[in-house]
Amino acid sequence: MAVITISRQYGSGGDEIAERLCRILGYQYFDKRLMAEIASEVGLSGSEIVDFSEDQHKARSFRERLFGVSRSVSQARVWTESVAGARAVEVVRLDEAQSIAMVQSTIRAAYEHGNLVILGRGGQVVLKAMPDVLHVRIEAPLGTRVRRVHERQQMELESARELVAERDAGAADYLKRFYGVDWADPALYHLMINTGKWDVEAAAHLIVNALNYLPSRTDAGR
Repeated sequence: MAVITISRQYGSGGDEIAERLCRILGYQYFDKRLMAEIASEVGLSGSEIVDFSEDQHKARSFRERLFGVSRSVSQARVWTESVAGARAVEVVRLDEAQSIAMVQSTIRAAYEHGNLVILGRGGQVVLKAMPDVLHVRIEAPLGTRVRRVHERQQMELESARELVAERDAGAADYLKRFYGVDWADPALYHLMINTGKWDVEAAAHLIVNALNYLPSRTDAGR
């Protein structure tokens, strides 16, 4: 019934490690499809599910920080009812706070299922106090990550460097703004892995082995 949360720097291989873990362990990958499957548990239909992750988030501009501007980042379909009792579907825009609240509710519902890998989305904070959850941080040297992005996305080195910096800044701002934490804080994690020294396969097996030392929900309840 364990759950693994993975926080990763852009280009560190965290996505590949998450996918490899799902194959090794037979776990489900927390994505929009799975969120739709558990939507009924949080009182939503699949069409109403919102997936707002740090991958979609950009660090706020000076103006947004100064005036506390909240962006409209997603939309959802909701049922409305008129005074006469007629029901209709309305598409509403959701700001960042509303979208985050929806993601948090879905993560908590997914936790009850267990056997799950959650990549990003603040899972290390949402499930911080929950038993049977392994929190993992994946990092790599900047030069290594830039080179990987350069090779895999076939872009200029400078463009790859800018993309890595932008995505890292967005992820760091996401965790700081919505959860009030430093995403690189070692205290948030059980395990931190440098993929500049370990490849995807080795990193995945390190995580699998770490699960053996994780107190279970049964142990936590004693």
